Amino acid sequence: MERPWAVERVLREAAPHEIFDALRALIERRHRAVSVELLMADYAMTELQLVRVLPHTAPPIPLLGTAAGRAFTTQEPHRAVGPASTVTVFVPVSVRGDRLGVLSVCLPADDDRIGEDVQQELQESADALAHEIVVAERDTDLFLQARRTERLTLAAEMQWQLLPGRSCSRPEYSIGAQLEPAYAIFGDSFDWSASADDLVLTVSNGMGEGIDAALLTNLAVNALRNARRAGLDLAGQALLADQAVYGQHQGLRYLSTLLLRFHLPTGNVEIIDAGSPRIWRLRAGVVEPVELNPQIPLGMFEDSVYTPQHFTVEPGDRLLFISDGVYDALSPAGEKYSLHALARAITRTRRLPASQVPRAMLEELLGHRGPGPVADDSLVVCLDWHGRPEPV
Repeated sequence: MERPWAVERVLREAAPHEIFDALRALIERRHRAVSVELLMADYAMTELQLVRVLPHTAPPIPLLGTAAGRAFTTQEPHRAVGPASTVTVFVPVSVRGDRLGVLSVCLPADDDRIGEDVQQELQESADALAHEIVVAERDTDLFLQARRTERLTLAAEMQWQLLPGRSCSRPEYSIGAQLEPAYAIFGDSFDWSASADDLVLTVSNGMGEGIDAALLTNLAVNALRNARRAGLDLAGQALLADQAVYGQHQGLRYLSTLLLRFHLPTGNVEIIDAGSPRIWRLRAGVVEPVELNPQIPLGMFEDSVYTPQHFTVEPGDRLLFISDGVYDALSPAGEKYSLHALARAITRTRRLPASQVPRAMLEELLGHRGPGPVADDSLVVCLDWHGRPEPV
């Protein structure tokens, strides 16, 4: 295979909608590949869909019980013997911990070169492709279209475009997040941004339904970003967003938000609890809520003042941020999803990486709620705190 820098150059020189075609030609030339396919994870994180020009005719591939799904879930290359003396290598396509999809490469089984070195070359190519997909999505819909196995509502389209990703990782932490119903979300949202020594995380729940909720959340999240990028502290960010929402809606609509700033060298956390969602902590096998003094939701009243609180995370801690769409979910018999059931779900998923936890917990919620329309969307954000590594 061409050296990684050569692959990156070819991808950069390709048109945004042709970057995968350029990579496919490289792999076919180098490895005599029978086929090379790119599969993108759908918004619900349950299926993989081939990247194709619309209309999509090939059925999606389930994540559960498939070789491609295993590569995506474990974030490790996986090989499967195929028909006609072929071997298919599946490698994850991810960027900075954000899982995008899987690269599938079908190779002749009689090729003596199939081994760890080939898998490493394919992984390097998939890594380069992931970076280019993130850039290309500004200029083409090809990859975004492949993420949907059904049509998004307009509100959901607005919300997914607002998000930073669905997972990310650094040596100090790993984050995973998911929203349901994935194709019809409206008010729940999350955001994060990291610098050398700080991680700022916000988790929001805008009141209302449909477009009204999506517009409210978009206003608040962009106000928070505007304040953060202007260098304001956490209280200043809350104040500016509060003023923006109140100025637009005069208290008739408001937004419940958690604002957190993690100091990466020490694990000290500054937090403003402007309503809900709530936080749960898993520490040394014990599940417990993080008790805070709730303050006024953003935009409820004019000239609100927000006071930060503090706590500390320790290496090995897991924090879960959960919206009221989880707590208030009703079974077909009208029973609420209990705190006991929530704690049990947190315990059951304790061995999963942060990127997989939200999907797994929401699956349990769906089992409680059953099929049919939902009254509210649901959000789960999972943060695993590793702590800053000691300098070598």
